[in-house]
Amino acid sequence: MKKLFTTLAILASILAIILSVLPVSNLAVIPAIAALIFGLIAFYLSKKTGHIKKIIQFTFLLTIMALIIITYKAIFTETEVSSTKGLEATETKLEEEALEELEGLEIDEIEIDETELEDIPFEE
Repeated sequence: MKKLFTTLAILASILAIILSVLPVSNLAVIPAIAALIFGLIAFYLSKKTGHIKKIIQFTFLLTIMALIIITYKAIFTETEVSSTKGLEATETKLEEEALEELEGLEIDEIEIDETELEDIPFEE
């Protein structure tokens, strides 16, 4: 049991570190909390046996580092909304080109006579 929770804590803390340095750092909170929970369970189980391993403490260190990075990015990173004027101009230009292209097409009107439709056998 102790090995299972230690392994889960290590994997969750590594995932938290990886996600914390990516642009989607807010998602790293979930594996960080999971790593803390798994680490606490592993620490409790190892304390019962009297053999506290350094790997559990290393897991806590990784998780705390991930939480520090997440907090730093949340506080000091500003999200900028760029101007949409360029996108709107491109959209109108593409729309005008599409309309010109459609107007340039020549579509012949096809006349269908009702007598021709009556002669076609339908399968049921």
